[in-house]
Amino acid sequence: MKLVVTIPAYNEEKTIANVIAEIPREIEGIASVEVLVIDDGSTDETVKQAREAGADRVLSHKGNEGLGIAFRDGLEAALEMGADMIVNLDGDGQYNAREIPRLIKPLLENKADIVLGWRDIDNLAFMPKGKKIGNKIATWLTRRVSGLPIEDAQSGFRAFSQEAALKMNLSGRYTYVQETIIEAKYKGLKIEQIPIEFRPRQGESRLIPSLTTYAHRAGAIILSTYWSYHPLKMCSLIGGFLIILGLAFGTRVLVHFIQTGTVSPHIPSAIAAPLLIIVGLQVIILGLFAHTLKSQRLFQEEILYRLRKQKNH
Repeated sequence: MKLVVTIPAYNEEKTIANVIAEIPREIEGIASVEVLVIDDGSTDETVKQAREAGADRVLSHKGNEGLGIAFRDGLEAALEMGADMIVNLDGDGQYNAREIPRLIKPLLENKADIVLGWRDIDNLAFMPKGKKIGNKIATWLTRRVSGLPIEDAQSGFRAFSQEAALKMNLSGRYTYVQETIIEAKYKGLKIEQIPIEFRPRQGESRLIPSLTTYAHRAGAIILSTYWSYHPLKMCSLIGGFLIILGLAFGTRVLVHFIQTGTVSPHIPSAIAAPLLIIVGLQVIILGLFAHTLKSQRLFQEEILYRLRKQKNH
């Protein structure tokens, strides 16, 4: 049983060595532990520090591709290295890598496909209030979209079985944390959660320069991921709302016409009613078209999954 620990890193020369040093190389039930650092276009000495600290492999991007791409490439590379399990953690030292044995225990016991480490946000005195609010909103939205009782959707400390990693088909560039949860739910992967230690960061976060930026980008990823798996549902809700609104306007105009024999003064409503109904129907038709494309995409993902599985056995 091989465990590969992936560490996406961008300009983490001050912390990457300590992160690697904390990773336990001997874990009960695991034959070997290897460390893979995904250098996302660092301009400092992150790569040098990682290699000197004992990273077994460093995968470097020519430029800064984004955390989502770095994570995705890390999964692919870990599978190529023959990983039976994959643990991902950040390169900034906020997660305690010594907790990896606890994190992978549900995988070893076949109780889960993915294990999320969750942070007790309310009791983190060092975390700014704005980030706490942002984390809670993103977690709430992910919980609503996925239907899972997620405690902390933003945590980057998580473990994947080989099967779960093979089934991931991620597209987000900015981040991956919400997308993996929503996709795991749709693909029937079981998720467990365990509480973890979370420490103060050294320096400013490069992933979350501001709450507004993070909310915009993370929100877009959540909605686009949900759209990927439920286009007809989304279009039916939007289209249905527009049709009902159009019918309401139309009913108002019709009642007035029956009572008075004239449309005036409800001419704007008379114009809006058919337009809203037509647009609503078009949105539903768009949903049907997107649903057809989704079926084709899922078929392609199944083929890709089978090819990956064959390659890794």
